[in-house]
Amino acid sequence: MSTPSTGSTVEELSGLLAAQNARQGYTVQDDGSINIPNVGRVRIAGLTIESAEDVLFQRLVENQFDPTFSLEIAEFNSRKVSIGGAVGNPAVVPIGLTPLFLGDALAAAGSVTVQDQDFASVRIYRDGTLYQIPLTTLYSRADLLRTRLTDGDAVFVDTEYELDQAQSYFEQQIALVGARQQARSAALNELQAEVSIRRGQLDEARTNFQLRRELGADNRDYVYLTGEVGLQSRYALPYERRAKLADALFQDARGITVILGDISQIYVLRASQDPREFGAVTAWHLDARNAANYALMTNFELRPDDVIFIAQQPITRWNRAISQVVPSLLNTARIATDN
Repeated sequence: MSTPSTGSTVEELSGLLAAQNARQGYTVQDDGSINIPNVGRVRIAGLTIESAEDVLFQRLVENQFDPTFSLEIAEFNSRKVSIGGAVGNPAVVPIGLTPLFLGDALAAAGSVTVQDQDFASVRIYRDGTLYQIPLTTLYSRADLLRTRLTDGDAVFVDTEYELDQAQSYFEQQIALVGARQQARSAALNELQAEVSIRRGQLDEARTNFQLRRELGADNRDYVYLTGEVGLQSRYALPYERRAKLADALFQDARGITVILGDISQIYVLRASQDPREFGAVTAWHLDARNAANYALMTNFELRPDDVIFIAQQPITRWNRAISQVVPSLLNTARIATDN
């Protein structure tokens, strides 16, 4: 704020206080200049505050002003980053004097609001290039959260692998910028090309994955069901997701056979992975006669190569013994009769 020099210290102090109370704000125009009455346009874009003060001082002196002023940045309106998708409050976040990092920008937009992080991604569109970070990877690496955002970046939190929703969001952001720029068409073409490349990569990865499954070349982990179960089999653990005891017992008809199996004798056997403890096995026992214990099945996490064993009921052992003995007795009686 420019204030004239006065004769006395009291008058100078009064002038400074008046100037402080009458602070004047100026908007930096698109060409990087501000328009000061009776002075004209002064270009300050790209200058530090100290350099801008020197330029203003020189222009005020040239226009026969005796300047007493200070210069400060009241707010930023030109450098912005847009945040959209699965966040609490999609917004346009300004970039201030300090750098804006990806984690801070997401927090400013209400943080990520996805239920399953395994299927979510954060996509950043910058200068015609699309960057993708899986959400689980983002939160496991502090350096990715410290990714520095630049002016014009568009960030979209996607909850699935399809790119259509993210593409629509980025197109909207480019359209807003393109209304003020002549490069709108080129930016849209670059985005479409980048999305096509990404979609081609995902399609190729999906095809390769399906082919590996068909040929049995995928590395699956299994648990094994034995004893009095509906089907002696192995249960494939899901990809990148934890499986519980209930998942294995209640899938299809593989689980407990109530007639033959003893629901009080359900075991999960887990061998030690330490070669020095070869043969060592840890066993967990579940008595399902108490219905409340069924809730434990939904909390017990299975590990690769676990063995689920269900013992037979005492009556089942007796019936099987009788079924093996009776044919032998009948054969012996028939032989005696024949003789």
